[in-house]
Amino acid sequence: TRMKVIRVYPNKKAESTIHFLGEILDTFYFPVQHIQTDWGTEFFNYSFQYELHEHFIKYRPIKPRSPHLNGKVERTQQTDKSEFWSLVDLSDPDLDLNALAIEWQEFYNKKRPHSSLNGKTPWEKLQSLEHLIPIQPDVTAQFWDSNEEILPRNYTYLNYIRQKNTNLVSKPKRK
Repeated sequence: TRMKVIRVYPNKKAESTIHFLGEILDTFYFPVQHIQTDWGTEFFNYSFQYELHEHFIKYRPIKPRSPHLNGKVERTQQTDKSEFWSLVDLSDPDLDLNALAIEWQEFYNKKRPHSSLNGKTPWEKLQSLEHLIPIQPDVTAQFWDSNEEILPRNYTYLNYIRQKNTNLVSKPKRK
């Protein structure tokens, strides 16, 4: 649908990432099923991944050197830069960046038509797909059926090692 959430944080710590996840969950009225990110260490933090598990959200990092998998994010960041950030005076000491970002988010999601959505706003697109949105019990069941694991940053290597010798490496444990 191209719906998005925008917040500004002073760092890339796990606490900020967890807070942002809360903002996503508070913004969208439907169950979030998957999150796809780059390979930033903040996303491989166990606290963040436990939080995803608490909300039955599957985590998928983008394959390295695969920018085509992140095209929608790259496009929306380009739009943010040209239509929003170009108007913000960062030298203003009284500037509330998050208030401005939330205002832009509301405009982007509910007022700004998108050519990729045939002139609809993301909100209009979401409403047209509402009958397809699963309910939380179904999302929860699918999550548990998938045996979702906490993914350490070196998880691809761990999977390789597990295939070679299952006795060598154990799975990370949930708290």
